[in-house]
Amino acid sequence: MKIAVIGGGAAGLVAAIAAARNGAEVSVYEKMNKVGKKILATGNGRCNYTNMYMSMDRYHSKNITMAERAMDFFDRDKTISFFENLGIYPYIDQSGKVYPNSLQASSVLDVLRYETLRLNVQEITDFEVRELRKSKDKFSIIGMENAFTADKVILCSGGKASPQLGSDGSGYEIAKSFGHKIIEPFPALVQLKLAGKYFKRITGIRFDGIVRSFTESKTIREEEGELLFTDYGISGPPVLQISRKVIEAINRNERVFIAVDMFPNLTKAMLYDILKDRFFHIGYKSMEDALIGFINKKLISVVLSEAGFENIQKECGKLSKKEIFKIIDILKEWKFEVTGHNTWQQAQTTAGGIALTDINPNTMESTKVKGLYFAGEVLDVDGDCGGFNLQWAWSSGYTAGHSSSI
Repeated sequence: MKIAVIGGGAAGLVAAIAAARNGAEVSVYEKMNKVGKKILATGNGRCNYTNMYMSMDRYHSKNITMAERAMDFFDRDKTISFFENLGIYPYIDQSGKVYPNSLQASSVLDVLRYETLRLNVQEITDFEVRELRKSKDKFSIIGMENAFTADKVILCSGGKASPQLGSDGSGYEIAKSFGHKIIEPFPALVQLKLAGKYFKRITGIRFDGIVRSFTESKTIREEEGELLFTDYGISGPPVLQISRKVIEAINRNERVFIAVDMFPNLTKAMLYDILKDRFFHIGYKSMEDALIGFINKKLISVVLSEAGFENIQKECGKLSKKEIFKIIDILKEWKFEVTGHNTWQQAQTTAGGIALTDINPNTMESTKVKGLYFAGEVLDVDGDCGGFNLQWAWSSGYTAGHSSSI
């Protein structure tokens, strides 16, 4: 049996291995000059390939329950065992993220490629699939200059995130040509653009804090961790985590805001006691000078301006309780309106994609076209930061590869 895997990313490589282990003759068609380029970029080059705290609550889709079968068939423990057998010794950090002990994403790609070579999987790189056709029981994989045939096809072409690494959304057109529904894709795990006039002055400032997203009627999501002010707004892992729901709300034409808490371990009352005592002892200093050593120096004038102070040279000892709380309100709940997000180039994954309602959840086979399977980011499944998207790639890829070859 000849199986064609379109896309040599995480899902595609695991699909190829699973199919080849069952005796199939497998070819991987990759548009880039090498397979697995996106794997090398994951986890800041360290490849956070799964998470000990795996839960379907960390995934998003119009029909997320339909993804559970694949996640159960090739789950976290099977994933860790799969990679251990290939040579990857797991390193687990305090948050439950699982990395190769080498902390090198290249290790993960290397062992996957060694296994495909051992199984005689053929890699056909620099091959962009322009069209996929089916005639009787055969598929034709058509490129710019030549074409190949296969008995079955696994489409693992990725979404639209990080097109510079090979994902350009071409798989959606292939799926649509066979009558599949596409949930409109949008960037996920991406930085947010905010309304504000001070960002160029505070670009590069990092701090541990909480970011809360909300509309005019409800809170959307809250996350804690390292945040980073940029010239367009804000970034950092917590921002990436909230971005999916934020963009979803914006796409519904809702106004979305975020509030930043720069002192998550202190209540407003505790902060008041600290600042009151501080200002009492150095009451002769200006507000601006009195905050040196308490918050980043580049932030001081911006925070005071945002708090409504026109004269930041006023002696801090002369501040009223109400005025101190104006400063605290910014430190604890600095509010911004979200105006947009960064592009597909910066996005780590894709929300939306091929509707799961068109897929057999037990096998990942199309319910419209016999012999056509799907896996990975091309489907309407996206996860949070922390190894969840790679776990979906492994799970769906292995399920598709195994099912197509038995």
